[in-house]
Amino acid sequence: MDLIIGTRHITPDAIIRTVTGVEAVLHGDALRSLLDAAFHGAGTIEILGGDLDRRRMEVTGIEMRGCETRVTLAATGAGQRLV
Repeated sequence: MDLIIGTRHITPDAIIRTVTGVEAVLHGDALRSLLDAAFHGAGTIEILGGDLDRRRMEVTGIEMRGCETRVTLAATGAGQRLV
């Protein structure tokens, strides 16, 4: 699974499926893009692939562990349909 943040395709350092969404490890520009989308309205956050494909996500948690940042994302509804 990857993330689509605004118009950017992001491959997290690691991504794990959770009950409500995913937990992704991000750094650098990928983390900055996610924070801009979540807190400044600079685009949407969606999942690409897996059972959450094309679902919008919202940030529900951010945790820093050593030199990595784990972001918890929860699905906010049904997947987008391709027309």
